[in-house]
Amino acid sequence: MTGVLAGVRIVEIAGIGPGPFCAMLLADLGAEVLSIERPGDDGPRPSAIVQRGKRSIVLDLKAPGAAEVVLRLLDSADGLIEGMRPGVMERLGLGPEPCLARRPQLVYGRMTGWGQHGPLAQRAGHDSNYTGLAGALWFAGPTGQPPQAPSTVLGDIGGGALYLALGLVAGILRARSDGRGQVVDAAIVDGTAHMLSLLLSITARGGSMARGVNAFDAAHWAGRSYRCRDGGWINLASLEPQFYAELLQRLGLDGDARFLHGQHDAALWPELTRQLAQLFAEHDRAHWCAVLDGSDACWAPVLQPDEAAAHPHLAARGTYQQVDGVLQAAPAPRFGATPSPPLAAVPPRGAHTQEVLAALGLPQHEIARLQGCPRAAT
Repeated sequence: MTGVLAGVRIVEIAGIGPGPFCAMLLADLGAEVLSIERPGDDGPRPSAIVQRGKRSIVLDLKAPGAAEVVLRLLDSADGLIEGMRPGVMERLGLGPEPCLARRPQLVYGRMTGWGQHGPLAQRAGHDSNYTGLAGALWFAGPTGQPPQAPSTVLGDIGGGALYLALGLVAGILRARSDGRGQVVDAAIVDGTAHMLSLLLSITARGGSMARGVNAFDAAHWAGRSYRCRDGGWINLASLEPQFYAELLQRLGLDGDARFLHGQHDAALWPELTRQLAQLFAEHDRAHWCAVLDGSDACWAPVLQPDEAAAHPHLAARGTYQQVDGVLQAAPAPRFGATPSPPLAAVPPRGAHTQEVLAALGLPQHEIARLQGCPRAAT
């Protein structure tokens, strides 16, 4: 194995959303991830990107003896990832108590939306519910429009998977120094609220919690994207004076008194926004890219992922790659001395069941039974 996390072993109780993404991220960085999946279709699945880089086994966790098999798999593990509702793993006999009793140095990672305790702990939810309650969705969108953020990105990944990954790595570092494992309670509401720290620091210095009145939210003309004649979009974020001056020069607005004096005048923002909207609508996106190219005006075209993959900058960095015909983002961040392993095909569900369970000494009929297919016993 290669990668900065080579030698780290993770057992994942596969679910949906942020838990599998967290496990994929750790695998991208070189960790050995064993994904325990439910019985299901075992055919090719190149679009199951979050399963890349992992080994996969199939276990029916409700089958008698399945919990004992999982506990045995933890004997050499550094961490466990699970994303069930609170109490489910306990009912399966795989809660933190038996797992840490079996493997005291284990870091037990729990991924939920609402957390392991609190009035909402047992309630169902999705990304925008968590980010809405946590206060982050409030800033997503211009004044008077419904708050809306990219699906899964802000909550599931930003506030959830990334915080769980950091929690696991931090817990493993501690366990390797003192031999003590622990539970990591990664709640999307907690992580998302934590990501508001920069915005909260700005509002504490005289800003406002009101939506649409601050230079850092979508009320400001420079926090917006503008539609071009062909339906493409250009995003502007020219906040600092020197970048703002360059933008005005590139757009031919450096002689317009409204723009010269309106950068920080909230009363003028609606008018500046309308003027910019009219201006960008006069030409296609390619025209504006040519006008702004090479400048420090703090701008970018708003691209679809397939367009982004072909952009010269991201192409030069190899930010996107194709694996089995599926567009995927390359592992991030990048490490100079311990680069991540190259992307490989997603394994079929249960591709490593025989190898892993046979190594535990289980006979074939028992392996078949634990996969939920007792008739396959030989």
